[in-house]
Amino acid sequence: MEHICKKCLLLEAGNRGAHEKIRELIDDIDDDLRANDLLYNKRISICQNCESLISGMCLKCGCYVELRAAYKNKSCPNYGSEKW
Repeated sequence: MEHICKKCLLLEAGNRGAHEKIRELIDDIDDDLRANDLLYNKRISICQNCESLISGMCLKCGCYVELRAAYKNKSCPNYGSEKW
């Protein structure tokens, strides 16, 4: 039986199809709207250590954290105590 990681990003959680779709959406973000790699990776690192991450999704808002982190104008949805 395959182990599914609940506290991981999409690919690590075993959801290859959703991961590929999210990567396509990220690739389509205009450069002026997209977070640079340093900012994106910092945000993802924070999300990976958050208690609200489950199988690539944020329990606070239901977003895919990899997509939300890719937009430079987005912030952590933990309203009132944002982590990024």
